[in-house]
Amino acid sequence: MTVQGDIADPATAERVIAAGVERFGRIDTLINNAGIFIAKPFSDYTADDYATVSGVNLTGFFRITQLAIPHMLAQGGGHIVNVTTSLVDNANSNVPSALASLTKGGLQSATKSLAIEYATRGVRVNAVSPGTIKTPMHPDETHQALASLHPVGRMGEVSDIVDAVVFLENAPFVTGEILHVDGGMSAGH
Repeated sequence: MTVQGDIADPATAERVIAAGVERFGRIDTLINNAGIFIAKPFSDYTADDYATVSGVNLTGFFRITQLAIPHMLAQGGGHIVNVTTSLVDNANSNVPSALASLTKGGLQSATKSLAIEYATRGVRVNAVSPGTIKTPMHPDETHQALASLHPVGRMGEVSDIVDAVVFLENAPFVTGEILHVDGGMSAGH
């Protein structure tokens, strides 16, 4: 099922949760995967850049998560997975990323906070912190340069992130975890 909309608009979050409950009768897992990345020097960011990135990366997470948690609590449990970026923990002077670090770093902190807040009530909260993944966001001509950012010498695949989410979904004793799926970026260079 697809629900179109801009996740920065709280009405989109409301439509997504309502559609999920209508179609499936419950919300078991919420994956906050929407994200925008704008790489430019900090002093070059505009007010529009800030509004766009924070709208998708934070506002979208905030509203849909607020709507999903009551459903999870009512059914006795659930799981939230936030997708962040390894640049939060491993800044790189070749990839200016202050807005990504600000917003996705906020998601990492919220992941831990929510994990503790809901730990005794059956809702687990984790995060996947990817390196650069081969998606349409990255044109083919950039792949070699992006691969060189990772100690393993390649970009990640979408399946790498899917595998991490599935692992977290099937690990009931794991909550508050930031799982780096980044080809070694978080270990350093």
